[in-house]
Amino acid sequence: MSAAPRILLRVGCLAVLLLSLGTRARADDLFLGDLMDHRIAITTGFAGTDVFIYGVKQGPGDVVVVFRGPRSAYAVRRKERIAGIWLNTDRVDFQGVPTFYAVASSKPLDEVVSPKVQANLEIGVDHLKQAPADEAGGSDVVPFADALVRVKKSMGLYQADVANITLDNRPLFSGRVHFPANVPTGNYEVTVMLFNGGEMVTGNSAVLQVSKGGADAWIYERAHDQAAAYGLCAIAGALLLGWAAHLVFRKI
Repeated sequence: MSAAPRILLRVGCLAVLLLSLGTRARADDLFLGDLMDHRIAITTGFAGTDVFIYGVKQGPGDVVVVFRGPRSAYAVRRKERIAGIWLNTDRVDFQGVPTFYAVASSKPLDEVVSPKVQANLEIGVDHLKQAPADEAGGSDVVPFADALVRVKKSMGLYQADVANITLDNRPLFSGRVHFPANVPTGNYEVTVMLFNGGEMVTGNSAVLQVSKGGADAWIYERAHDQAAAYGLCAIAGALLLGWAAHLVFRKI
């Protein structure tokens, strides 16, 4: 089944479920978002994929969805030319940095969310708070934090452009966010929020798992779970390959 029918099927089921609860709840309270698939399998030849968002919204307001990758630590270094040689002079370590970040919205963010709420909820790449691992001064950290964001943007892992959420088929909404081929593995936090008057009204979260699949997954697991055995097998394989190459070239 193609992506579009699958979205319509799941959204339709969700709509029927929620509308069946209408006698127990006010229409303004009916809001729920989810992902079409909760797992991305990275296999050989993986070239990136689109993650589809869908949901049901009753009443006024706009939808904003934030994707955050698993958090990690990063070291950012500054290079300076000294005596004609480029050397690392300063370094700032950051902790709890999302490895991936993207936003989707039914309207431009400034029309949906107040600047204060954007900053508080870290909605938008410019509002991400990069926390240094030590007690370095704020003025010294800013250039390093900006450099980290620039590198992430250049890799396609921080998406400055906001993806589109469509509300054309009310009360249903849908959208998609692109995940590049170099997307890190791990559990991703997906937050679906409803805003009205610049303030958050309600929301819910989902988990997206990005993991290795197929033969790549098997090799990855062996390399981490049985590192010693994997290393010995790799050495033995290299020796056998070298021996086979020696026999082939000796006969040429």
